[in-house]
Amino acid sequence: MSKIERYAVGPRMSGIVVHNGTVYLSGYVADSAAGQSVAAQTEDILQQIDKALASVGSDKTKILQATIWLADIGTFAEMNSVWDKWVSPGNTPTRATVEAKLAAPQFTVEIRVTAAQ
Repeated sequence: MSKIERYAVGPRMSGIVVHNGTVYLSGYVADSAAGQSVAAQTEDILQQIDKALASVGSDKTKILQATIWLADIGTFAEMNSVWDKWVSPGNTPTRATVEAKLAAPQFTVEIRVTAAQ
């Protein structure tokens, strides 16, 4: 039987799950989102993702898939201006970006990734 490891376990969800060498992150939003631009929120989120991946022995070069939710798809270029500087050249994951109503009005971006360990 394969081992499942869960990190940042809460009553509703785990922050990270590792199974068979694959790392699943929950969706990340900016820690201090209120009044922040889409670019600033994206930078905050990507820093959190870097830390989360590192905590389980992975990094952005091993991201397999990303899903990005934007409160306003009109901010797609602003988010991409940060994403494009952060993502590892030659190691870009599959990705989907959609417009969605997020959990609270101060959040303009949410990102979830799956990576190899």
